[in-house]
Amino acid sequence: MNSMLPDNIIPQQLSLFAGLLAAPGLDSLAIIEELAQTNPWLQDVPEELVQWGLPRWQGEHTRLFINGHPKTVCPPFESSYIHGQQNGKACSDILAFYYQIGLQPVEGVFPDYLGTLLECAAYLAQQQPVDSASWEILWQQHLVRWVPRFARDLETHSRLRLYQQLGKQLQELFPSV
Repeated sequence: MNSMLPDNIIPQQLSLFAGLLAAPGLDSLAIIEELAQTNPWLQDVPEELVQWGLPRWQGEHTRLFINGHPKTVCPPFESSYIHGQQNGKACSDILAFYYQIGLQPVEGVFPDYLGTLLECAAYLAQQQPVDSASWEILWQQHLVRWVPRFARDLETHSRLRLYQQLGKQLQELFPSV
């Protein structure tokens, strides 16, 4: 890869996707309403979130990403998709990568959490010039290997338009190979 990123890589979009994976809180609806003004794919989302209410939205987030029953259908962790369990080898690999590029891990967050990986990708994409070797490692050796499956699972299993749309957007960013 040369020092140019693919045309579909927009650092702000990567950060947006990372933020949408976070647990919803009291200010989340207002943030989504604001984001819907500049992201047409979010346009119908606020109305549904108002109907659902925050506790039900939080429940859907938990079911999809943290602790679903009988299983968590979309764990946003590389280890879960690659190794079938959390805190697998991918964690130590990505942690070493973070240190190699001068980043510190987020305390209390698994290093292979998709939100963190997307923020790292946004960080790398904003560097001038782009460190194409680091970008290639993150994108090809970590993200491309599992995010397409995660995105399909998210679109398929979510009951909320927000996460269905996020799954579609991630599938466009990470087309299946």
